[in-house]
Amino acid sequence: MFENLTERLERSFKILKGEGKITDINISETLKDIRRALLDADVSYKVAKDFCDRVKQKAIGQNVLTAVKPQQMMVKIVHDELAEFMGSEHTDINIKGNPAVVLVAGLNGSGKTTFSAKLALNIKSKRGMKVLLAACDAFRPAAIEQLKTLGAQVGVPVFSIEGESDPVKIATAAIAQAKKDGISVVIVDTAGRLAVDQELMDEISAMKEATSPTETLFVVDAMTGQDAVETARAFNDRLDFDGVVLTKMDGDTRGGAALSIKAVVGKPIKFVSTGEKMEALDIFYPARIADRILGMGDVVSFVEKAQEQFDEKEARELKKKLAKDQFTLNDFYKQIQQVKKMGNVKDLASMIPGVGKAIKDVDIPDDAFKMTEAIILSMTPYEKEHPECLNGSRRRRIAAGSGTTLADVNKLIKQFEGSRKMMKMAATGALQQQLKNFRR
Repeated sequence: MFENLTERLERSFKILKGEGKITDINISETLKDIRRALLDADVSYKVAKDFCDRVKQKAIGQNVLTAVKPQQMMVKIVHDELAEFMGSEHTDINIKGNPAVVLVAGLNGSGKTTFSAKLALNIKSKRGMKVLLAACDAFRPAAIEQLKTLGAQVGVPVFSIEGESDPVKIATAAIAQAKKDGISVVIVDTAGRLAVDQELMDEISAMKEATSPTETLFVVDAMTGQDAVETARAFNDRLDFDGVVLTKMDGDTRGGAALSIKAVVGKPIKFVSTGEKMEALDIFYPARIADRILGMGDVVSFVEKAQEQFDEKEARELKKKLAKDQFTLNDFYKQIQQVKKMGNVKDLASMIPGVGKAIKDVDIPDDAFKMTEAIILSMTPYEKEHPECLNGSRRRRIAAGSGTTLADVNKLIKQFEGSRKMMKMAATGALQQQLKNFRR
């Protein structure tokens, strides 16, 4: 999402390459380039100027250690300031109450309904709480049906009142139903509205007063850039919301809203939506986003995503199978399914330091595993468990059954055998190390 900004900042830091120390003279050109990079990323001029002023204030007179080059020191200062500008620390949503009420507001088309369902899934799966979705958008045609469809996808009930057009009545009835059913969190999906529409702004204010939400979230489309920041300011003046949600961060966005919104509105970004899948909702961690902007990857988020999908017991069993050279194509297929659940392959790879830059021009489609899956699914149960039996005639039959070529099947088998050897070596080495530690 910050690809262009990352490249521009890298060029800016190169200006300091070879300098012995940071001075007022050599930093001015670097900061000028950083300011241009921020403006190109759709950051407002005032925010970009304030940012560069703060960086300059910290950089000038900085005692650069002999082991640290001025260029490296500058990267560190910019990283810390980026994190500070975006909110420093992550601010969690408040879902304590009986029930807790999350009021979701925003413009038309900003992605409120989809976000509401994503948040419901997030709270249900990661916090183990019962959630109810309240369909309070009585204006947009098929809005209630959309929420019901999404609710069914994530396994969360949706409350609505047929023929009722007053969103306040629907929301209060949903809260009463949640209390009755012992549901912990009610997410209130509201109609889209413009800040200049006085009647609709009065309505959302009335909803907030009637529901007394523990959390009010403003959902904004990140692709609208600086308009997103100005809209957030207008809504905040009226609603005094608790946090911001940036949607469509996987689109052609320059990231200016993420960098500006906290500095301008004074409210933290709490979530970012990064894809169409219901699982594609990330908690916003300013320091981690700063890491990504500066090309440092985001290993912590990568590990967290992996931990969510990989079962510890299964991992131990897999380790034993690898050590005994019993890793099969069935196991290989299971690993692919778990990786797919983690999200977009290119996004995942970009979280690993150094990899994002290396693959920035590589097209990795969402269905990158489609051919592999088709080939494995065309095998018999025996073939999946005993890949050594895959002779020429079996491979030709698998190619015909999967709609691929014999070369594709041969390539997959070769990749699988190579992976199995490497994984066996790694697993055997780990077991040997554990034995050594035990003997000590």
